[in-house]
Amino acid sequence: MLYRKASLAAVSALTSAFGFAATAHAQAFYLQEQSARASGRAFSGEVADTGAASLWWNPASIAGMTDAEVVASASVILPRGEVVDTGTLIRRPGGTFAPIGGDSVSRNPINNGVLPSGAVAIPLGDRVAVGLAVTSPYSFTTDYSETSWARYSADKTKLRTIDIQPSLAVAVTDWLRVGAAANVEYTDASLSNALPNVLATLPDGRQELKGNGWDLGWTAGFQMHNDFVTVGFSYKSAIKHNLKGDLTVSGLVGPFATSNMALSDIEANFYTPAQQILGARFNLTDRFTLNTQVVHYNWSKFDAIRLGAPVNAAIPENYRDTWSIAGGFDYAVSPSLTLRAGVQRTQTPTRDGERDARVPDSNRWNFGTGASYQVTKHFGLDLGANYVDFTDASIDRVTAAYPGTAAQTPILTSGELRNAKAFVLSLGGHFGF
Repeated sequence: MLYRKASLAAVSALTSAFGFAATAHAQAFYLQEQSARASGRAFSGEVADTGAASLWWNPASIAGMTDAEVVASASVILPRGEVVDTGTLIRRPGGTFAPIGGDSVSRNPINNGVLPSGAVAIPLGDRVAVGLAVTSPYSFTTDYSETSWARYSADKTKLRTIDIQPSLAVAVTDWLRVGAAANVEYTDASLSNALPNVLATLPDGRQELKGNGWDLGWTAGFQMHNDFVTVGFSYKSAIKHNLKGDLTVSGLVGPFATSNMALSDIEANFYTPAQQILGARFNLTDRFTLNTQVVHYNWSKFDAIRLGAPVNAAIPENYRDTWSIAGGFDYAVSPSLTLRAGVQRTQTPTRDGERDARVPDSNRWNFGTGASYQVTKHFGLDLGANYVDFTDASIDRVTAAYPGTAAQTPILTSGELRNAKAFVLSLGGHFGF
């Protein structure tokens, strides 16, 4: 019975870790702000552009470089929105369905954050280059109040990843560039949520899970170009993340008290999605470039979170594959100043009927504008600003605490994501030598 309840607590805790990054900016818990230049045109041409700033999207971007380059950027992410209870009910053991209680509106549960990234590229002769990108593609922090109506789904959650991408690129011909890279990724998660006690008058219990691990993926791509157009394509593999950590359950009383525990070496695994990225840049004039980019995300790989011994359980996620499409432009006002803008439309991988307060994601529009200014021959600045507008979406996934036991406590979730938006300000610099 102890392991059964440990399994239940671990499943509930772990699932709250990998969600609710949606309103931070990108879809589900993927963040795409890996370049200030890219942010300025709403990520509309990165797979087809050149230089270290595009290395995350396509390792072929550095092939044929004649000078070494270093880029660094940081994005300040300011999410806003409400997660609103519209009639959620809970049935405790021996009772009838009653309102969940607590604060009916959770405002701005995602913390403001700063997302850094950087890359370096070094040519080895006229055609070969090596590079290294360091990014954080899956990172966020949420903080629901202990009295929020969503407390049994999510309380405090922190997810951090560091992706280290060493790359090799070759200009095979004057019109073809190819590249390949490894993605060495470190993941660290710390999360908690409330557990209902047998009576509503009793304080809630609490569970917390901490875990981390190193995992490996890969990226490969190519670019074809002439004086008028550059077409780029890359494939970023799915990554199976394997975490090991500790689970603590506390504050349960009465018949639930035997579930209080501290377990070590809990194992879990899940997948982050593969991406297929296709884009193009059209040089309409010497000054004006039109950009477009389409991304297919294999979010269906995130079908479940699986836990090993001693839990030996899995919880379904049932994400769907999604698309994003973007268009934008770059306009060289002068040799020193380039202006840019773009718009992006992205689908959510969450499904109606299966969306909960852990991942209140929705479809969104991303509007971006920015500029680059070449301060000196070797140093320049990149600026970007984005406004992201999210569609209101239902939060309606039926869940249960202690399922399959005499203490099963069903929760009929009825809520909504409302007025969600994000402001993103990006600043970067590039240095050639």
